[in-house]
Order: sequence, then structure tokens, then C-alpha cells
Amino acid sequence: MAARPQAVEPGDLAPAAMRAALVAVEPRAAADPAAIWIVRAPGRVNLIGEHTDYNLGFVLPAAIDLEVRIAFVPTDDRRVELVSGATGERAGFDLDAIGPRRGTWIDYVAGTAWALAEAGVAMRGLRGIIVSSLPTASGLSSSAALELASAWALADAPGGDVAPLALARICQRAENAYVGVNCGLMDQFASACGVAGDAVLLDCRSLEFRPIALPLATHTLVVIHTGSTRSLTTSQYNVRRAQCEAAATALGARDPSVRSLRDVTPAMLPRMRDLVGDEEFRRSRHVVMESGRVIETIDALAAGDLAAVGRLWAASHASLRDDFEVVSPELDALVEIATAVPGVAAARMTGAGFGGCTINLVERGAVDTLRAAVAAEYPARTGLAPRVYAVDAVAGAGVVTG
Repeated sequence: MAARPQAVEPGDLAPAAMRAALVAVEPRAAADPAAIWIVRAPGRVNLIGEHTDYNLGFVLPAAIDLEVRIAFVPTDDRRVELVSGATGERAGFDLDAIGPRRGTWIDYVAGTAWALAEAGVAMRGLRGIIVSSLPTASGLSSSAALELASAWALADAPGGDVAPLALARICQRAENAYVGVNCGLMDQFASACGVAGDAVLLDCRSLEFRPIALPLATHTLVVIHTGSTRSLTTSQYNVRRAQCEAAATALGARDPSVRSLRDVTPAMLPRMRDLVGDEEFRRSRHVVMESGRVIETIDALAAGDLAAVGRLWAASHASLRDDFEVVSPELDALVEIATAVPGVAAARMTGAGFGGCTINLVERGAVDTLRAAVAAEYPARTGLAPRVYAVDAVAGAGVVTG
């Protein structure tokens, strides 16, 4: 899988810092600093609804203030060149001869250009610098953020005058067909359609979505990185998706109303047990029950019942561990440590699994206590260095002003 640009400190994403960094590496920017544009696209954390998106179920992500930014000057040629702000590596391609994927971070930009061209979106060349505060391979959708930022930078008009949801689908096409990860829509959707201060419920079948209020007056979202990275193409992600599709097909052969696992109710699961192997059944059981947990979590948030949210997140984590088998020992350790800390209302793994991060809903006064508990216990249990991020829910991708 293509590696993404390495993360830098959030301060390096400040507009003045990014303009100065671009001027230092690009003569065109130095000659005309007023021509510099900056675009941004956030990462995301999924509160609940894991591996349900490609099964056309429900997801509940929030865009977060760890993000990718690109500072650039548009050009009249058809050449795209970008420098990684973290490493100084330069990479590029021609819009009229994008070519096959290269196995590096530029694939996400090139793939986005390929998908934009396929969708008929006009583009022009650019010279730019790309900077990210997102830890890579962490389950926080650094790839989707890179794709959305690239789409905003490449298009003739900012964002190509394309509606955010449509732009998300173009970027999903880039990751599926060019980069080679058979992901669902959630990551690109969250980066494109995030709402400041809220999570966003997405029905992955109808593509209807709406903001969901979070109890941010009293609590905050805390992401904890295990220190163990993951890779979707070298993991079992595509295998899990194939297992889900095979199970839905097997049940659909008996019941034409079933076109995906979205159509399977808990009452139908016993029928599936007789039609598929044990692994396919357990993968299906997770998806069916997880989609329901998304709706229950929304109801619990609306009622202010954070104890119920905690139970639902715990059930999600257990299901991802036991039925979907994507929870690593490191993720388990972080959840165990967090749930023992007073003031942590809910904790679970987030993202595709196989390493990465946990998401925690924490009383604002308990964040330091959680941070201290993780620092004291986690390295001794795993030999790894965790990273703790208190994050805000932010708006989706767009142009940076200021």
C-alpha cells in the first residue's frame, strides 16, 4: 500500500508557516506570494459503526482537527508537483499522463486526479507543499484526508464546484480503483461533510445524513494511538469485505429481499448460520448488530444517557474482537486502561482495526487522569509508546483563509 506523508506538529499547519514553507521550496511561490492558496481536509474518528459502511449500514463519524493541508500555486501547465513538508521528498505527475500507481504517497493525489478526470471535473497544474498533523496508518483516515485536500487543490474551481458528498464519492473511487483499497464511503464522507461540533450519521445505502449533537459542554473526544500502525491492503480488510459479501449472497439466494447485510435482521441470523461457514457467520453477526448499535447510540446521546453509550461502545469493541477479529492486544489494553479511569464514559477501538487507535468519550476534567493512566500502564504492558490526542469535531474540507 502507498505510504502517506508523515505527520508534523499541528503548528506547522498554520497558514503563515505553510506559506513560508512553500516559498522556501517553490520559486513560483516566492515570485508571487499573493498567488498562494491553502486547502485543508480533516481526518475522522468513527464513534461507532465499524465495517458497516461497505455493507450499506449506518456509521457515526466525526471530522477532527487533525488534518492534511496543501499550500500551492496554480499553474497553466498540466504538471502537478508536491513536496512533503515532513521529509522534503518531491513527487509529481502529468495530468494528461497520470500513469499507474507508484507505491508512494503521491498515489493518493494521482488517484484523485484520475477520478476527477473520470468524473469530468476540470483541473490545472500546481506546485505545492503538503503537510499533515494526522498520524499515518492509525485508523484516522489520513488517506481520505489527503484525497479530499488533493481534490480541492487540483480542481479549476475550489473543490471543483462539486457538492461535498459527490466529491467524497469521487475520492472513494480513487482509493478503490487506483490505490487498491476496497473501502466504503465513510472516510471520504466524514472528511468532506463534517460538521463543526457534531458527529454525522450516514445511511450508507440511501446516502442521507444528518448531524448528531455530542455532549461537548461536559465531555470531549480523546483519540489514543496504540503506537502500532496498520495497513489495509496488507491486512485482512479486503478479506473481511469479501466474507461479508459472500454471506449476503448466500442468504440472498434463499431470500431475494437480501441484497447486502444491511437487509439482514437479527432474527434472520439463525438462517444464515446454516448457509455459510463459521467465519462468515460471525462477520455477518457483527455487521448486523453493529448497525443497530449505531442507532441505539444516537438515541442514548439524545437522551443524555452516557452509561448506555458506554455499554454500546463496549459491545461494539467486544464484537470487533470476537466476531470480526480485528482487535489487536494493544487496542484491548488501551480500552481496558481507559474504562478503569473515573470520568471515561465510553471507550472502544475505532477504524478498521489491525492496530491504530481507540476513541474515548471523556469528562473534560478527567482527560489528564486518562493521559497519566495510559502513560503509566500501557508501555509496561505492550512495550509501545502511545500518543493521546484530545480532538474537536470540525467542518469538512475547504479553503483555508487567513
